[in-house]
Order: sequence, then C-alpha cells, then structure tokens
Amino acid sequence: MSYKSALSLIRVLVGLLFVAHGTQLLFGWFGGAGLAGTIKLTETLGLRPAPFWGLLAALGQFGGGLLLLLGLLHPLGALAVMGAMLVAILKVHLTHGFWIASGGLEYALLLFLLAGILGLADPGSYALDNRLSLRLPRPLSFWAGLAAMILVIGIGIASSSAA
Repeated sequence: MSYKSALSLIRVLVGLLFVAHGTQLLFGWFGGAGLAGTIKLTETLGLRPAPFWGLLAALGQFGGGLLLLLGLLHPLGALAVMGAMLVAILKVHLTHGFWIASGGLEYALLLFLLAGILGLADPGSYALDNRLSLRLPRPLSFWAGLAAMILVIGIGIASSSAA
C-alpha cells in the first residue's frame, strides 16, 4: 500500500469518526444529546452566544467530517475538525491535565494533530476534489484557514470570558 493510499484510508476513517460524532451533537443519534444538549453544554462552557457556538461545534464536527470523508473542498474539512478540537482542548480538557484517563487533552490533541496532517497532505486520488478537478490553493489555503480559525476562536473565547 502506498503512503497516498494509507493517507486516503486515514482520511476516510477520521472523516467517518467525526461524521458519527457530529450526528450525536446535531441529531442525538448514537446516544448523543442532540443540538439542544450541545447548546446547553456550550452554555455551561461559557461560550456566548451559546446557540451560535453549539451549532458551530456540531457543524464543524459533522460537516468537517463529511468533507474529510469525501475528500471534498480540501483542506476545509480538516480545518473545521481542527477548530472543533481546539475549542474542546481549550474549554474542556486543558484544566484536566494531559492524560485522557483524567479528562485531559491527550485524545483531543491527537485528533487536532491528525486533522492538521490530513489538511496538509494531498487528499488522495479517490477524493472527490481530484475526481471533480476541484482544487483550493494549497498549502496557502491551509495556513490562511488555520490563522483565521485561531483568530475567530480566540475572539470568541476572549469575548465570552469578558462577559
């Protein structure tokens, strides 16, 4: 198996993981709380307005996972997943230390880094982008998107903390 095939397989599996988790957040599938529960959790984390941030988290995981799964509009799916994981790291896991056994950031950080690697890598020959001859300018679009995502999350967290 070539490294491109291996990366494609990882992209599909990570995409499926985030689509499944996103359906928990959006629709309450697989034992999830649905969008109302996601918004309530977002409110307890202090992110305001909670409906905006809750929907953004759910769509970041579901939509980002779907884009990764399909290899569509690469690297936007990876950036959406990274954004959701960055907020999870900063607002949920950071205060619990590193190890996941104590609720720490270990797993969320791994997913953040994995999405980043997928965002920098070629989506693979089976990606819809390549099948449809779509191409966002890379790696510039990844780095510009990453900077924009960090800026938006930073403003959101800072403004929520000030409220």
